[in-house]
Amino acid sequence: MLLFTLIAVAVDASEKAEDFIKTGFSTSEIIKEYYYGFVPHIISLLFPVFVLISVVFFTSRLALRSEIIAMLSTGMSLRRFLFPYWIGGTILALMLGLSNHFLVPAANRIRTDFENRHINMGRVSNQSLQYLTNIHFRIDSVSYAGIRSFDTVTGLGQGFFMEKLHQHKIVYNLRSEQIVWDKVKKEWRLRQVVERRINGVKENISYKDSMKIILGYLPSDLVSDELMKEKLNTPALNRLINQERRRGSEGLAALQFERYRRDAYALSVILMTLIAAILAARKIRGGSGLHLALAFIIGVAFILTDKFSMVFSTKGNFPPLIAAWLPCFIFSIVALYLYKKAPK
Repeated sequence: MLLFTLIAVAVDASEKAEDFIKTGFSTSEIIKEYYYGFVPHIISLLFPVFVLISVVFFTSRLALRSEIIAMLSTGMSLRRFLFPYWIGGTILALMLGLSNHFLVPAANRIRTDFENRHINMGRVSNQSLQYLTNIHFRIDSVSYAGIRSFDTVTGLGQGFFMEKLHQHKIVYNLRSEQIVWDKVKKEWRLRQVVERRINGVKENISYKDSMKIILGYLPSDLVSDELMKEKLNTPALNRLINQERRRGSEGLAALQFERYRRDAYALSVILMTLIAAILAARKIRGGSGLHLALAFIIGVAFILTDKFSMVFSTKGNFPPLIAAWLPCFIFSIVALYLYKKAPK
Protein backbone atom coordinates (compact mmCIF):
# COMPACT_ATOMS: atom_id res chain seq x y z
CA MET A 1 0.00 0.00 0.00
CA LEU A 2 2.78 2.41 0.89
CA LEU A 3 4.67 1.67 -2.33
CA PHE A 4 1.73 2.08 -4.68
CA THR A 5 0.43 5.11 -2.79
CA LEU A 6 3.78 6.88 -3.13
CA ILE A 7 3.81 6.12 -6.86
CA ALA A 8 0.25 7.41 -7.26
CA VAL A 9 1.03 10.58 -5.31
CA ALA A 10 4.17 11.19 -7.37
CA VAL A 11 2.29 10.78 -10.67
CA ASP A 12 -0.61 12.95 -9.49
CA ALA A 13 1.70 15.67 -8.17
CA SER A 14 3.57 15.83 -11.49
CA GLU A 15 0.30 16.24 -13.39
CA LYS A 16 -1.01 18.98 -11.07
CA ALA A 17 2.28 20.77 -10.37
CA GLU A 18 1.28 23.93 -12.26
CA ASP A 19 -2.11 24.04 -10.54
CA PHE A 20 -0.46 23.68 -7.14
CA ILE A 21 1.92 26.54 -7.90
CA LYS A 22 -0.97 28.80 -8.92
CA THR A 23 -2.72 28.26 -5.59
CA GLY A 24 0.23 29.75 -3.70
CA PHE A 25 -0.06 27.07 -1.02
CA SER A 26 2.92 25.61 0.76
CA THR A 27 3.68 21.88 0.57
CA SER A 28 2.17 21.24 3.99
CA GLU A 29 -1.01 23.13 3.03
CA ILE A 30 -1.37 21.12 -0.20
CA ILE A 31 -0.94 17.89 1.73
CA LYS A 32 -3.57 18.95 4.26
CA GLU A 33 -6.03 20.48 1.79
CA TYR A 34 -5.74 17.85 -0.96
CA TYR A 35 -3.67 14.74 -0.28
CA TYR A 36 -5.46 13.99 2.98
CA GLY A 37 -8.39 13.24 0.69
CA PHE A 38 -6.50 11.82 -2.29
CA VAL A 39 -4.58 9.09 -0.42
CA PRO A 40 -7.65 7.33 1.09
CA HIS A 41 -9.35 7.56 -2.32
CA ILE A 42 -6.51 5.87 -4.20
CA ILE A 43 -6.02 3.23 -1.47
CA SER A 44 -9.71 2.26 -1.53
CA LEU A 45 -9.66 2.15 -5.33
CA LEU A 46 -6.67 -0.21 -5.52
CA PHE A 47 -7.14 -2.06 -2.22
CA PRO A 48 -8.29 -5.37 -3.81
CA VAL A 49 -5.23 -5.26 -6.06
CA PHE A 50 -2.97 -4.56 -3.06
CA VAL A 51 -4.38 -7.61 -1.30
CA LEU A 52 -4.05 -9.75 -4.42
CA ILE A 53 -0.38 -8.90 -4.99
CA SER A 54 0.64 -9.15 -1.33
CA VAL A 55 -1.02 -12.55 -0.86
CA VAL A 56 0.57 -13.83 -4.07
CA PHE A 57 3.96 -12.56 -2.90
CA PHE A 58 4.14 -14.37 0.43
CA THR A 59 2.19 -17.47 -0.66
CA SER A 60 4.50 -18.01 -3.63
CA ARG A 61 7.48 -17.83 -1.27
CA LEU A 62 5.88 -20.57 0.84
CA ALA A 63 5.43 -22.65 -2.32
CA LEU A 64 9.00 -21.96 -3.45
CA ARG A 65 10.34 -23.33 -0.16
CA SER A 66 8.13 -26.45 -0.54
CA GLU A 67 6.28 -25.60 2.67
CA ILE A 68 2.86 -25.94 1.03
CA ILE A 69 3.84 -29.34 -0.40
CA ALA A 70 4.81 -30.40 3.12
CA MET A 71 1.44 -29.24 4.49
CA LEU A 72 -0.57 -31.08 1.86
CA SER A 73 1.63 -34.20 2.23
CA THR A 74 0.68 -34.51 5.91
CA GLY A 75 -2.96 -34.86 4.91
CA MET A 76 -4.02 -31.23 5.24
CA SER A 77 -6.78 -30.46 2.75
CA LEU A 78 -6.70 -27.45 0.48
CA ARG A 79 -9.84 -26.18 2.20
CA ARG A 80 -8.07 -26.29 5.58
CA PHE A 81 -5.05 -24.58 4.03
CA LEU A 82 -7.28 -21.74 2.76
CA PHE A 83 -9.10 -21.28 6.07
CA PRO A 84 -6.66 -18.62 7.41
CA TYR A 85 -6.99 -16.80 4.10
CA TRP A 86 -10.76 -16.72 4.59
CA ILE A 87 -10.28 -15.15 8.02
CA GLY A 88 -7.72 -12.60 6.84
CA GLY A 89 -9.72 -11.73 3.73
CA THR A 90 -12.90 -11.25 5.78
CA ILE A 91 -11.14 -8.89 8.20
CA LEU A 92 -9.71 -6.85 5.32
CA ALA A 93 -13.11 -6.82 3.58
CA LEU A 94 -14.77 -5.44 6.71
CA MET A 95 -12.10 -2.76 6.95
CA LEU A 96 -12.63 -1.73 3.33
CA GLY A 97 -16.42 -1.86 3.70
CA LEU A 98 -16.44 0.45 6.72
CA SER A 99 -14.01 2.77 4.97
CA ASN A 100 -16.15 2.89 1.81
CA HIS A 101 -19.25 3.68 3.84
CA PHE A 102 -17.83 6.44 6.06
CA LEU A 103 -14.11 7.29 5.74
CA VAL A 104 -13.62 7.45 1.96
CA PRO A 105 -16.65 9.73 1.31
CA ALA A 106 -15.26 12.24 3.82
CA ALA A 107 -11.88 12.04 2.07
CA ASN A 108 -13.52 12.47 -1.34
CA ARG A 109 -15.16 15.66 -0.10
CA ILE A 110 -11.74 17.08 0.76
CA ARG A 111 -10.29 16.02 -2.59
CA THR A 112 -13.14 17.16 -4.83
CA ASP A 113 -13.62 20.48 -3.02
CA PHE A 114 -9.95 21.32 -3.61
CA GLU A 115 -10.17 20.28 -7.26
CA ASN A 116 -13.31 22.36 -7.83
CA ARG A 117 -11.80 25.46 -6.22
CA HIS A 118 -8.27 25.38 -7.60
CA ILE A 119 -7.93 22.86 -10.46
CA ASN A 120 -11.23 22.64 -12.34
CA MET A 121 -12.11 26.29 -11.76
CA GLY A 122 -10.81 27.36 -15.15
CA ARG A 123 -12.36 24.42 -16.99
CA VAL A 124 -15.94 24.91 -15.74
CA SER A 125 -17.69 28.18 -16.44
CA ASN A 126 -19.01 29.95 -13.35
CA GLN A 127 -21.95 31.06 -15.42
CA SER A 128 -22.91 27.46 -16.18
CA LEU A 129 -22.88 26.72 -12.46
CA GLN A 130 -24.99 29.78 -11.65
CA TYR A 131 -27.66 29.57 -14.37
CA LEU A 132 -29.55 26.30 -14.74
CA THR A 133 -31.91 25.59 -17.63
CA ASN A 134 -34.67 23.08 -18.36
CA ILE A 135 -35.02 21.63 -14.88
CA HIS A 136 -37.60 18.85 -14.51
CA PHE A 137 -38.53 16.97 -11.35
CA ARG A 138 -41.35 15.03 -9.72
CA ILE A 139 -42.98 16.40 -6.58
CA ASP A 140 -44.98 13.29 -5.66
CA SER A 141 -46.46 10.24 -7.37
CA VAL A 142 -48.93 12.32 -9.42
CA SER A 143 -47.34 15.80 -9.59
CA TYR A 144 -44.62 16.88 -12.01
CA ALA A 145 -42.93 20.28 -12.28
CA GLY A 146 -40.26 22.11 -14.23
CA ILE A 147 -38.43 25.44 -14.45
CA ARG A 148 -37.22 26.93 -17.73
CA SER A 149 -34.28 28.79 -16.14
CA PHE A 150 -33.06 29.27 -12.58
CA ASP A 151 -30.43 31.53 -11.00
CA THR A 152 -28.81 29.69 -8.09
CA VAL A 153 -27.38 32.92 -6.61
CA THR A 154 -30.52 35.05 -6.47
CA GLY A 155 -32.95 32.12 -6.15
CA LEU A 156 -35.06 33.48 -9.02
CA GLY A 157 -36.50 31.26 -11.73
CA GLN A 158 -38.41 31.92 -14.94
CA GLY A 159 -41.13 29.83 -16.56
CA PHE A 160 -42.38 27.51 -13.81
CA PHE A 161 -45.03 24.86 -14.51
CA MET A 162 -46.67 22.05 -12.58
CA GLU A 163 -49.11 19.34 -13.63
CA LYS A 164 -51.09 16.75 -11.72
CA LEU A 165 -52.31 13.50 -13.24
CA HIS A 166 -55.21 11.21 -12.47
CA GLN A 167 -55.52 7.94 -14.36
CA HIS A 168 -52.94 9.15 -16.90
CA LYS A 169 -54.91 12.34 -17.60
CA ILE A 170 -54.02 15.90 -16.65
CA VAL A 171 -56.47 17.22 -14.06
CA TYR A 172 -54.50 20.26 -12.85
CA ASN A 173 -52.17 22.63 -14.66
CA LEU A 174 -50.29 25.58 -13.17
CA ARG A 175 -48.17 28.18 -14.98
CA SER A 176 -46.15 30.99 -13.43
CA GLU A 177 -43.90 33.62 -14.95
CA GLN A 178 -41.53 33.58 -11.98
CA ILE A 179 -40.66 31.37 -9.04
CA VAL A 180 -38.67 32.86 -6.13
CA TRP A 181 -37.01 31.29 -3.11
CA ASP A 182 -37.70 33.40 -0.01
CA LYS A 183 -34.50 33.13 2.01
CA VAL A 184 -36.11 34.62 5.12
CA LYS A 185 -39.24 32.46 5.29
CA LYS A 186 -37.56 29.47 3.61
CA GLU A 187 -40.38 28.95 1.12
CA TRP A 188 -41.13 29.11 -2.60
CA ARG A 189 -43.38 31.85 -3.99
CA LEU A 190 -44.92 32.17 -7.46
CA ARG A 191 -45.73 35.35 -9.34
CA GLN A 192 -48.29 35.90 -12.12
CA VAL A 193 -49.94 32.53 -11.69
CA VAL A 194 -52.47 30.85 -13.97
CA GLU A 195 -54.25 27.77 -12.58
CA ARG A 196 -56.34 25.37 -14.63
CA ARG A 197 -58.50 22.65 -13.12
CA ILE A 198 -59.65 20.20 -15.75
CA ASN A 199 -62.64 17.89 -15.39
CA GLY A 200 -63.29 16.10 -18.65
CA VAL A 201 -64.26 18.70 -21.22
CA LYS A 202 -64.78 21.36 -18.51
CA GLU A 203 -61.99 23.71 -17.44
CA ASN A 204 -61.84 26.15 -14.55
CA ILE A 205 -59.24 28.94 -14.91
CA SER A 206 -58.09 31.27 -12.14
CA TYR A 207 -55.44 34.02 -11.99
CA LYS A 208 -53.32 35.09 -9.02
CA ASP A 209 -50.63 37.72 -8.63
CA SER A 210 -48.74 35.70 -6.04
CA MET A 211 -49.03 32.44 -4.12
CA LYS A 212 -46.96 30.11 -1.93
CA ILE A 213 -46.16 26.60 -3.12
CA ILE A 214 -44.60 23.59 -1.39
CA LEU A 215 -42.22 21.64 -3.61
CA GLY A 216 -40.25 19.62 -1.07
CA TYR A 217 -36.94 20.83 -2.51
CA LEU A 218 -34.38 23.45 -1.58
CA PRO A 219 -32.58 25.49 -4.26
CA SER A 220 -29.47 23.43 -3.57
CA ASP A 221 -31.43 20.28 -4.46
CA LEU A 222 -31.94 21.59 -8.00
CA VAL A 223 -28.19 21.80 -8.64
CA SER A 224 -26.79 18.60 -10.12
CA ASP A 225 -23.42 17.58 -8.67
CA GLU A 226 -22.03 14.51 -10.46
CA LEU A 227 -19.52 13.92 -7.66
CA MET A 228 -22.05 14.18 -4.84
CA LYS A 229 -22.49 10.38 -4.70
CA GLU A 230 -18.80 9.98 -3.88
CA LYS A 231 -18.87 12.60 -1.10
CA LEU A 232 -21.82 11.27 0.90
CA ASN A 233 -21.58 8.58 3.52
CA THR A 234 -23.94 5.66 3.07
CA PRO A 235 -26.85 6.87 5.27
CA ALA A 236 -26.80 10.24 3.47
CA LEU A 237 -26.50 8.49 0.10
CA ASN A 238 -29.56 6.36 0.90
CA ARG A 239 -31.54 9.51 1.68
CA LEU A 240 -30.40 11.07 -1.59
CA ILE A 241 -31.44 7.96 -3.54
CA ASN A 242 -34.91 8.08 -2.01
CA GLN A 243 -35.19 11.78 -2.81
CA GLU A 244 -34.04 11.35 -6.41
CA ARG A 245 -36.38 8.37 -6.86
CA ARG A 246 -39.29 10.54 -5.73
CA ARG A 247 -38.05 13.32 -7.95
CA GLY A 248 -37.81 11.02 -10.97
CA SER A 249 -34.20 11.95 -11.64
CA GLU A 250 -32.37 10.53 -14.64
CA GLY A 251 -29.18 10.14 -12.57
CA LEU A 252 -30.70 7.61 -10.19
CA ALA A 253 -28.78 4.68 -11.73
CA ALA A 254 -25.41 6.28 -10.91
CA LEU A 255 -26.42 6.78 -7.27
CA GLN A 256 -27.70 3.23 -6.94
CA PHE A 257 -24.56 1.80 -8.56
CA GLU A 258 -22.37 3.70 -6.09
CA ARG A 259 -24.42 2.38 -3.18
CA TYR A 260 -24.27 -1.25 -4.30
CA ARG A 261 -20.63 -0.96 -5.33
CA ARG A 262 -19.50 -0.10 -1.81
CA ASP A 263 -20.60 -3.52 -0.57
CA ALA A 264 -19.53 -5.42 -3.68
CA TYR A 265 -16.06 -3.86 -3.70
CA ALA A 266 -15.51 -4.95 -0.09
CA LEU A 267 -16.55 -8.53 -0.89
CA SER A 268 -14.10 -8.56 -3.80
CA VAL A 269 -11.25 -8.47 -1.25
CA ILE A 270 -12.20 -11.98 -0.11
CA LEU A 271 -12.29 -13.19 -3.71
CA MET A 272 -8.91 -11.62 -4.49
CA THR A 273 -7.44 -13.24 -1.37
CA LEU A 274 -8.64 -16.71 -2.34
CA ILE A 275 -7.65 -16.33 -5.98
CA ALA A 276 -4.16 -15.21 -4.97
CA ALA A 277 -3.72 -18.03 -2.46
CA ILE A 278 -4.85 -20.74 -4.88
CA LEU A 279 -2.86 -19.25 -7.75
CA ALA A 280 0.41 -19.00 -5.82
CA ALA A 281 0.12 -22.30 -3.95
CA ARG A 282 1.56 -24.24 -6.90
CA LYS A 283 5.35 -24.45 -6.97
CA ILE A 284 6.75 -23.49 -10.37
CA ARG A 285 10.13 -22.76 -11.85
CA GLY A 286 11.29 -19.18 -11.83
CA GLY A 287 10.03 -18.30 -8.37
CA SER A 288 7.42 -15.60 -7.77
CA GLY A 289 7.80 -13.77 -11.08
CA LEU A 290 5.08 -15.59 -12.99
CA HIS A 291 2.72 -15.50 -10.02
CA LEU A 292 3.13 -11.74 -9.61
CA ALA A 293 2.64 -11.19 -13.34
CA LEU A 294 -0.61 -13.17 -13.25
CA ALA A 295 -1.67 -11.21 -10.16
CA PHE A 296 -1.16 -7.93 -12.02
CA ILE A 297 -3.18 -9.20 -14.98
CA ILE A 298 -6.04 -10.38 -12.75
CA GLY A 299 -6.01 -7.12 -10.78
CA VAL A 300 -6.14 -4.99 -13.90
CA ALA A 301 -8.90 -7.19 -15.35
CA PHE A 302 -10.94 -6.74 -12.18
CA ILE A 303 -10.64 -2.94 -12.22
CA LEU A 304 -11.50 -2.80 -15.94
CA THR A 305 -14.53 -5.03 -15.38
CA ASP A 306 -15.69 -2.76 -12.56
CA LYS A 307 -15.30 0.37 -14.73
CA PHE A 308 -17.07 -1.19 -17.73
CA SER A 309 -20.00 -2.31 -15.58
CA MET A 310 -20.25 1.22 -14.15
CA VAL A 311 -20.41 2.71 -17.67
CA PHE A 312 -23.03 0.19 -18.80
CA SER A 313 -25.14 0.99 -15.72
CA THR A 314 -24.89 4.79 -15.72
CA LYS A 315 -24.92 5.36 -19.48
CA GLY A 316 -27.07 2.42 -20.56
CA ASN A 317 -29.96 0.39 -19.27
CA PHE A 318 -27.98 -2.19 -17.30
CA PRO A 319 -29.56 -2.64 -13.81
CA PRO A 320 -27.29 -1.01 -11.17
CA LEU A 321 -27.56 -3.93 -8.75
CA ILE A 322 -26.40 -6.46 -11.35
CA ALA A 323 -23.74 -4.11 -12.71
CA ALA A 324 -22.23 -3.48 -9.26
CA TRP A 325 -22.04 -7.18 -8.41
CA LEU A 326 -21.02 -8.39 -11.88
CA PRO A 327 -17.22 -8.24 -11.24
CA CYS A 328 -17.67 -10.28 -8.05
CA PHE A 329 -19.77 -12.84 -9.92
CA ILE A 330 -17.21 -13.18 -12.73
CA PHE A 331 -14.23 -13.52 -10.43
CA SER A 332 -16.05 -15.93 -8.12
CA ILE A 333 -16.24 -18.21 -11.17
CA VAL A 334 -12.50 -17.66 -11.69
CA ALA A 335 -11.84 -18.54 -8.03
CA LEU A 336 -13.98 -21.68 -8.29
CA TYR A 337 -12.18 -22.77 -11.47
CA LEU A 338 -8.76 -22.28 -9.88
CA TYR A 339 -9.90 -24.18 -6.80
CA LYS A 340 -10.98 -27.15 -8.91
CA LYS A 341 -7.65 -27.16 -10.76
CA ALA A 342 -5.46 -26.59 -7.71
CA PRO A 343 -3.29 -29.45 -6.40
CA LYS A 344 -5.04 -31.19 -3.50
